Amino acid sequence: MFVILVYDTAAERNPKVLKTCRKYLHWTQRSVFQGELSAAQYRALTGILNSVIDPTCDSIVTYTARSPDMVDATTYGATLGGPGDIL
Repeated sequence: MFVILVYDTAAERNPKVLKTCRKYLHWTQRSVFQGELSAAQYRALTGILNSVIDPTCDSIVTYTARSPDMVDATTYGATLGGPGDIL
């Protein structure tokens, strides 16, 4: 499945969330990641992130599609991130 993940977390949790996301997905823009994951990888990623965040003030949103071809994306301004290596 193709996954787009967006997060907004407290500053003290940002490094852990960022490091976890970079293990699974490609960094696209500041707190936005995207990439293709298996169902097992998606469960692992969301399980780790759920254990890291504080659900009373942090937010993580994932959007899933069957493939990247099913998502239209347009960038205005500087292109950040990209399909670089996953850590």
